Amino acid sequence: MKSVETWFSEYSESHQNPVNKNIHWICVPLIYFTVIGLFWSIPVPSLFQSVPYLNFATIALVLSLAFYLRLSPMLALGMLILSFLMIYLIVLLQGTVFPIVFGVYSYGILELSITVFILAWIGQFIGHKIEGKKPSFLKDLQFLLIGPIWLLGFIYQKLKIAY
Repeated sequence: MKSVETWFSEYSESHQNPVNKNIHWICVPLIYFTVIGLFWSIPVPSLFQSVPYLNFATIALVLSLAFYLRLSPMLALGMLILSFLMIYLIVLLQGTVFPIVFGVYSYGILELSITVFILAWIGQFIGHKIEGKKPSFLKDLQFLLIGPIWLLGFIYQKLKIAY
């Protein structure tokens, strides 16, 4: 398995332009949040309902955190904390209805996640158009998991936290 430094180095190759980087600072966390929201919205079998918060989002997070743990326990810890914060936000928003300005339709977590997911990916592709390079995940789908910890790695460096 590649080291976290190797993943970051390869990911950085297509993330040099400052505008693209800034777009990623906005869009990558939004995509991470919306993916959790999308998985959260999948109806669960009755077997799951007896265990609070056991759903497809938490299962997906356990799997992604296992991947992060193999790369760096410290980055995995940071992603665990961020994941808990995002789940908390989803739980807070879950009962909220977001009305659309020109209609009576309302948005729940599923609709909000789909909308923000699409807009964030449009932002990502605009960033890569500016960069002049294709998104890393077109080379290897695992790069979809690298984006969030790549950003977290920058935060750790600023805070002088070794990973």
